Amino acid sequence: MTAKSIFSLSTGLLAAAALALTGCTNASQQGAAASASSSSFNVSAIPKDATLAAAVPQALRDKGTLAMGSDTSYAPAEFLGGTDGQTPVGYDVDLAKAIGALLGLKIDVQSAAFTSILPSLGPKYDLSASSFFITNERKQAANFVSYLSAGTQWAVQQGNPKKFSLDDICGRSIAVQTGSFQETKDLAGRNDKCAAAGKPAIKIVSLKNQTDVTTRLVNGSVDAMPAGSITIAYAVTQTKGQLESFGDVYEASPVGIAVAKNDLPFTDVVAKAMNKLIENGDYKKILDEWGVGSVAITKAEVNPDVPK
Repeated sequence: MTAKSIFSLSTGLLAAAALALTGCTNASQQGAAASASSSSFNVSAIPKDATLAAAVPQALRDKGTLAMGSDTSYAPAEFLGGTDGQTPVGYDVDLAKAIGALLGLKIDVQSAAFTSILPSLGPKYDLSASSFFITNERKQAANFVSYLSAGTQWAVQQGNPKKFSLDDICGRSIAVQTGSFQETKDLAGRNDKCAAAGKPAIKIVSLKNQTDVTTRLVNGSVDAMPAGSITIAYAVTQTKGQLESFGDVYEASPVGIAVAKNDLPFTDVVAKAMNKLIENGDYKKILDEWGVGSVAITKAEVNPDVPK
């Protein structure tokens, strides 16, 4: 919302895949890379804000640790890296831990399937930073605090050998992460247009992990893939010339931290904590550390208005 599972690639592709999965580099929106598998930003140095901490619901204060569900296969936002290759890292992880520091709480990042996270808010998770594009449909299931703005982009194999075109997408084979905005809104809408025109349906290959989506494109079993623009830039960089971005970024919209629908008080606290990070500069430092400062916003909002 790179590293939840190992790409199943041929020997010639394994080197590039290993880089993508261990988080050895991090890409900016433009695809620039920096050598790092975790951030050097010292989240533990952020002092507790007594006023914000006091506003946290008592039940969460008593726990001392916030459980965060996250699909740790979506680099550079959240993925498994670090020295052991199994530690959740990424800008979402750092931002969540920064919020926790302000609130005097620890963050326990738990890997989860993307589609399982929102239904588990409350019973299992206290919050989730997992690259959720905020949509009106998702706002019915959870509260959201906006914290960046990103769009959708596509990727194809280098040189576009299959001559993919968004104007001729009907009948094409497209890989996409299950439950993502790109699957449920973008591709669904395009498929409706194919049906209305009497053309063959898009062959949607829906996969649980973004790493597996990227693998399918690298090995040529699908024609293209859509994803968040940051993830596309990262995949292009990590695959070392095997993929290229296709077309412009479009439909930029807010991405949000999710909190249980019945816990608006804690949602408000999360928003206030995020806005403090924005105001004191730590927010931008974290995004810049991961090379994604271009998607920063100036104010976090609770359940912002969105077009879809």
